[in-house]
Amino acid sequence: MTQKILLLSCCAPCSCAVIEKMAQEGKDLTVAFYNPNIRPFEEYERRLHENKRLCREYDIPFVDLEYDNERWCELTSGLEDEPERGNRCSICFHMRLKRVMEYAIENGFDAVASVLGVSRYKNLAQVNAQAQKASQETGVAYIEIEARKGGMQERRDELVKELNLYHQDYCGCKPR
Repeated sequence: MTQKILLLSCCAPCSCAVIEKMAQEGKDLTVAFYNPNIRPFEEYERRLHENKRLCREYDIPFVDLEYDNERWCELTSGLEDEPERGNRCSICFHMRLKRVMEYAIENGFDAVASVLGVSRYKNLAQVNAQAQKASQETGVAYIEIEARKGGMQERRDELVKELNLYHQDYCGCKPR
């Protein structure tokens, strides 16, 4: 029986090689966009539309969850000066992964994966630790993805150019 996977995508550039590979492997994949950390809202919308466009390219179902920036701000309050890969990132990863896992439960998915650790600016171990925590809290399996090795980073760069994907120059959060 094929595993029904929900993939949390932060942006099209980080997702493209992973989506391509999973599509080629015949995975039962749906992409979820839940990124309440992205600011300003216009940037959020731009990344949302690029994710939708990428999923249409591969004929992959796409789910757009709520934009809950207010909750994200509450959870990360006091951590505005944290460096990249700091405590703010851990809280952010956990919030997003847990929400996507809750959606997975509500909608019959078997597992969640994410591309939150694809960027070289992120700490993959930190992402995976928060995913495991959310997995324990929800009971949803988490599939770890390593998309920086084995030619994946190079394929990502090629796809960004081939598909003319909008490529932002920051993670998403701009603390208050």
